[in-house]
Amino acid sequence: MGHILTVIRHRRAVRKNCFRVGIPWRGIVHDLSKYSPAELIPGIRFYQGNRSPNERERELFGYSKAWLHHKGRNRHHFEYWNDVNMTTHRYEPVKMPAVFAVEMFCDRVGASKVYRGKNYTDADPLNYFLRGNARAKMHPETADELERRLRLLAEKGEKEAFAEIRAEVKAARRAEKEARRAEKKKLKGSPEK
Repeated sequence: MGHILTVIRHRRAVRKNCFRVGIPWRGIVHDLSKYSPAELIPGIRFYQGNRSPNERERELFGYSKAWLHHKGRNRHHFEYWNDVNMTTHRYEPVKMPAVFAVEMFCDRVGASKVYRGKNYTDADPLNYFLRGNARAKMHPETADELERRLRLLAEKGEKEAFAEIRAEVKAARRAEKEARRAEKKKLKGSPEK
Protein backbone atom coordinates (compact mmCIF):
# COMPACT_ATOMS: atom_id res chain seq x y z
CA MET A 1 0.00 0.00 0.00
CA GLY A 2 2.96 2.32 0.69
CA HIS A 3 4.03 2.41 -2.95
CA ILE A 4 0.55 3.24 -4.21
CA LEU A 5 0.23 6.09 -1.70
CA THR A 6 3.65 7.40 -2.73
CA VAL A 7 2.62 7.36 -6.40
CA ILE A 8 -0.63 9.18 -5.56
CA ARG A 9 1.21 11.82 -3.50
CA HIS A 10 3.85 12.24 -6.22
CA ARG A 11 1.31 12.58 -9.03
CA ARG A 12 -0.68 15.09 -6.96
CA ALA A 13 2.44 17.21 -6.31
CA VAL A 14 3.49 17.13 -9.98
CA ARG A 15 -0.05 17.86 -11.17
CA LYS A 16 -0.17 20.93 -8.89
CA ASN A 17 3.21 22.10 -10.23
CA CYS A 18 2.15 21.58 -13.84
CA PHE A 19 -1.04 23.58 -13.33
CA ARG A 20 0.98 26.39 -11.74
CA VAL A 21 3.37 26.65 -14.70
CA GLY A 22 0.63 26.48 -17.34
CA ILE A 23 0.85 22.89 -18.60
CA PRO A 24 -2.24 21.33 -16.97
CA TRP A 25 -2.63 18.42 -19.40
CA ARG A 26 0.91 17.22 -18.67
CA GLY A 27 0.00 17.22 -14.98
CA ILE A 28 -3.15 15.21 -15.57
CA VAL A 29 -1.42 12.48 -17.60
CA HIS A 30 1.86 12.54 -15.65
CA ASP A 31 3.18 9.07 -14.77
CA LEU A 32 -0.04 7.20 -15.54
CA SER A 33 2.13 4.25 -16.62
CA LYS A 34 2.96 3.71 -12.93
CA TYR A 35 -0.46 2.07 -12.65
CA SER A 36 0.36 -0.48 -15.36
CA PRO A 37 1.20 -4.03 -14.15
CA ALA A 38 4.75 -3.68 -15.57
CA GLU A 39 5.46 -0.83 -13.14
CA LEU A 40 2.94 -1.28 -10.33
CA ILE A 41 3.85 -4.86 -9.36
CA PRO A 42 7.62 -4.23 -9.05
CA GLY A 43 6.85 -0.92 -7.35
CA ILE A 44 4.89 -2.72 -4.64
CA ARG A 45 7.37 -5.58 -4.42
CA PHE A 46 10.49 -3.39 -4.06
CA TYR A 47 8.97 -0.48 -2.12
CA GLN A 48 11.12 0.81 0.76
CA GLY A 49 9.64 4.24 1.42
CA ASN A 50 12.76 6.39 1.24
CA ARG A 51 13.81 5.95 -2.40
CA SER A 52 12.55 4.67 -5.72
CA PRO A 53 11.68 0.95 -5.82
CA ASN A 54 13.56 0.93 -9.15
CA GLU A 55 16.82 1.35 -7.25
CA ARG A 56 16.18 -1.80 -5.19
CA GLU A 57 15.18 -3.77 -8.30
CA ARG A 58 18.46 -2.64 -9.92
CA GLU A 59 20.48 -3.77 -6.90
CA LEU A 60 18.95 -7.23 -7.08
CA PHE A 61 18.94 -7.86 -10.84
CA GLY A 62 21.37 -5.37 -12.36
CA TYR A 63 18.58 -3.45 -14.11
CA SER A 64 15.01 -2.38 -13.48
CA LYS A 65 12.32 -3.66 -15.82
CA ALA A 66 9.89 -1.16 -14.31
CA TRP A 67 12.23 1.75 -15.11
CA LEU A 68 12.83 0.55 -18.67
CA HIS A 69 9.07 0.42 -19.15
CA HIS A 70 8.56 3.82 -17.52
CA LYS A 71 11.22 5.83 -19.34
CA GLY A 72 10.09 4.49 -22.70
CA ARG A 73 6.56 5.82 -22.19
CA ASN A 74 7.04 9.10 -20.36
CA ARG A 75 8.44 11.95 -22.40
CA HIS A 76 9.28 14.07 -19.34
CA HIS A 77 12.30 11.80 -18.73
CA PHE A 78 15.44 12.87 -20.55
CA GLU A 79 16.30 9.19 -21.06
CA TYR A 80 13.36 8.98 -23.48
CA TRP A 81 15.08 11.54 -25.74
CA ASN A 82 17.92 9.52 -27.27
CA ASP A 83 18.16 8.80 -30.96
CA VAL A 84 20.69 7.95 -33.65
CA ASN A 85 22.74 10.91 -34.79
CA MET A 86 22.80 10.72 -38.59
CA THR A 87 26.39 12.00 -38.69
CA THR A 88 28.00 9.84 -36.00
CA HIS A 89 25.58 6.88 -36.33
CA ARG A 90 25.53 6.62 -32.54
CA TYR A 91 22.76 7.04 -29.99
CA GLU A 92 22.98 10.52 -28.49
CA PRO A 93 20.79 12.76 -26.36
CA VAL A 94 18.27 14.90 -28.23
CA LYS A 95 17.11 18.30 -26.98
CA MET A 96 13.80 17.88 -25.18
CA PRO A 97 10.79 19.83 -26.41
CA ALA A 98 10.02 22.69 -24.01
CA VAL A 99 6.78 21.30 -22.60
CA PHE A 100 8.43 18.03 -21.54
CA ALA A 101 11.48 19.84 -20.15
CA VAL A 102 9.15 21.94 -17.98
CA GLU A 103 7.27 18.79 -16.90
CA MET A 104 10.65 17.26 -15.96
CA PHE A 105 11.28 20.26 -13.70
CA CYS A 106 7.84 19.81 -12.12
CA ASP A 107 8.55 16.09 -11.67
CA ARG A 108 11.85 16.67 -9.90
CA VAL A 109 10.31 19.23 -7.56
CA GLY A 110 7.38 16.90 -6.81
CA ALA A 111 9.66 13.90 -6.21
CA SER A 112 11.87 15.92 -3.86
CA LYS A 113 8.84 17.05 -1.86
CA VAL A 114 7.50 13.51 -1.52
CA TYR A 115 10.82 11.86 -0.63
CA ARG A 116 12.12 14.68 1.62
CA GLY A 117 8.78 15.34 3.33
CA LYS A 118 9.03 17.86 6.18
CA ASN A 119 12.75 18.29 5.49
CA TYR A 120 12.14 19.62 1.95
CA THR A 121 13.70 22.92 0.93
CA ASP A 122 13.56 24.66 -2.44
CA ALA A 123 17.27 23.84 -2.86
CA ASP A 124 16.71 20.06 -2.67
CA PRO A 125 15.85 19.46 -6.36
CA LEU A 126 18.94 21.45 -7.45
CA ASN A 127 21.20 19.65 -4.97
CA TYR A 128 19.92 16.27 -6.17
CA PHE A 129 20.60 17.26 -9.78
CA LEU A 130 24.11 18.53 -9.01
CA ARG A 131 25.01 15.40 -6.98
CA GLY A 132 23.95 13.03 -9.75
CA ASN A 133 25.28 12.41 -13.22
CA ALA A 134 22.13 13.23 -15.23
CA ARG A 135 23.76 16.29 -16.84
CA ALA A 136 26.32 14.10 -18.60
CA LYS A 137 23.54 12.02 -20.15
CA MET A 138 21.29 14.89 -21.27
CA HIS A 139 21.46 17.11 -24.29
CA PRO A 140 23.53 20.11 -23.12
CA GLU A 141 20.73 22.62 -23.80
CA THR A 142 18.21 20.51 -21.88
CA ALA A 143 20.61 20.19 -18.95
CA ASP A 144 21.27 23.95 -18.95
CA GLU A 145 17.52 24.72 -19.01
CA LEU A 146 16.83 22.32 -16.15
CA GLU A 147 19.68 23.64 -14.02
CA ARG A 148 18.62 27.25 -14.68
CA ARG A 149 15.06 26.47 -13.53
CA LEU A 150 16.26 24.55 -10.47
CA ARG A 151 18.58 27.44 -9.52
CA LEU A 152 15.71 29.86 -9.97
CA LEU A 153 13.67 27.77 -7.52
CA ALA A 154 16.54 27.49 -5.03
CA GLU A 155 17.35 31.21 -5.14
CA LYS A 156 13.94 32.88 -5.52
CA GLY A 157 11.52 30.36 -4.07
CA GLU A 158 8.53 28.57 -5.49
CA LYS A 159 6.17 31.49 -6.05
CA GLU A 160 8.59 33.56 -8.12
CA ALA A 161 10.17 30.60 -9.94
CA PHE A 162 6.82 29.13 -10.99
CA ALA A 163 5.61 32.57 -12.17
CA GLU A 164 8.73 33.03 -14.33
CA ILE A 165 8.44 29.52 -15.79
CA ARG A 166 4.73 30.10 -16.51
CA ALA A 167 5.70 33.27 -18.44
CA GLU A 168 8.28 31.24 -20.41
CA VAL A 169 5.64 28.63 -21.28
CA LYS A 170 3.23 31.35 -22.48
CA ALA A 171 5.95 32.99 -24.59
CA ALA A 172 6.94 29.64 -26.13
CA ARG A 173 3.29 28.92 -27.01
CA ARG A 174 2.95 32.33 -28.69
CA ALA A 175 6.14 31.73 -30.67
CA GLU A 176 4.93 28.28 -31.77
CA LYS A 177 1.58 29.73 -32.83
CA GLU A 178 3.29 32.47 -34.86
CA ALA A 179 5.59 29.92 -36.50
CA ARG A 180 2.59 27.77 -37.50
CA ARG A 181 0.80 30.84 -38.86
CA ALA A 182 3.85 31.85 -40.89
CA GLU A 183 4.21 28.31 -42.24
CA LYS A 184 0.54 28.21 -43.32
CA LYS A 185 0.90 31.61 -44.97
CA LYS A 186 4.03 30.42 -46.76
CA LEU A 187 2.28 27.26 -48.00
CA LYS A 188 -0.73 29.25 -49.25
CA GLY A 189 1.53 31.65 -51.11
CA SER A 190 3.67 29.00 -52.81
CA PRO A 191 2.78 28.20 -56.44
CA GLU A 192 1.21 24.81 -57.08
CA LYS A 193 3.18 22.30 -59.11
